[in-house]
Amino acid sequence: MHYKIADVVTEIKEKEDHPSESKYERFVGLEHYVSGEIVIRNFGSTELLESSMKTFRSGDILVARRNVYLKRASVVFFDGLTSGDSIVLRAKNERIARLLPFVLNTDKFWDYADQFSDGTMSKRLSPKVLLEYEFDLPDEDEQDEFANLLWAAVNTKYAYQQLLNQTDELVKSQFIEMFGDPIDNDRGWKYAKFPEVTTIVLGSTPKTSNPDYWDGDVKWISPAEMSDESFYIYDTVKHITEEGVKSAGLKPFPAGTVLFSTRAPIGKTAIAGCEMYCNQGFKNFICGPELNPVYLFYLLRTKKDYFDSLGSGTTFRELSRKAIEQMSISVPPMILQNQFEELYRQSDKSKFEIKQAINRIDDLIKSLMLQEA
Repeated sequence: MHYKIADVVTEIKEKEDHPSESKYERFVGLEHYVSGEIVIRNFGSTELLESSMKTFRSGDILVARRNVYLKRASVVFFDGLTSGDSIVLRAKNERIARLLPFVLNTDKFWDYADQFSDGTMSKRLSPKVLLEYEFDLPDEDEQDEFANLLWAAVNTKYAYQQLLNQTDELVKSQFIEMFGDPIDNDRGWKYAKFPEVTTIVLGSTPKTSNPDYWDGDVKWISPAEMSDESFYIYDTVKHITEEGVKSAGLKPFPAGTVLFSTRAPIGKTAIAGCEMYCNQGFKNFICGPELNPVYLFYLLRTKKDYFDSLGSGTTFRELSRKAIEQMSISVPPMILQNQFEELYRQSDKSKFEIKQAINRIDDLIKSLMLQEA
């Protein structure tokens, strides 16, 4: 069956002028969306909100207006408030309410939104354009079964996501149980400054204006391409030439080096899976014989907020080499560090398998929706 958004939903424009004093406790801003997710599960508090906000109720669908390339449209299962950066839609019947979040997460919809949104650098979707979107669904007598299948997939995916979180929590608790606080050294092990147990390697950037320095075979990394999920990195987005290496005075670091971003932003960490070079956003650590790279990698990751608090600067925050050289960490017995490495590698393998399962579910949902496009 063929539909137009305007025929099956009502745009909700109701507002709360005094949000911090209202009956609503939960606020959904753009930071609470997760691109491509069917359900919004994150929220903030209304306590500090001062300006007027839109209201929504459980079962409504929120669509982010700004930066349409991020593809953010999700159903919400609680009452609350949102800003003018969200369009609030309320389906006119339960059947459409169950299916519409999937319609609004298809590539077809977001291609349409991108084509007809206003702006160039940061496209903005208008309610008028959204309401004109047309789509297809199975016949009415098949829609309930179709919705059941889609929502079963979403619930299974959420169960896998919870398993991922539990795996992370298990590793975190094991690290604390084994090592306590490695900055405070509350276990009383050897306490050493970074230069005593590592070699610190810096980076630089060849001149971007010189084409002879770029698109070569040499791996060169920047913090921008790292994520909070990074572990071993075996290749880089950008590559430079040998001429670029010489021009920037770069020094290589070997496989096993712990990458640590100390600028834009502070605290991203990973382990180099092969020899590579980096830009000036890093202070990297080549571990000596008393440090296991996986132990140091996880220490840096779990203490990200601590290292960030030591950064300085106004335009952007940076953690200086001098500051790092003055820091001390605990150096537990190598047998314990090696045991933690084994635990972490096993958990990472399990997480990879779970993520593969999640990807298969995403592919299933996409294929089901493509059949109806």
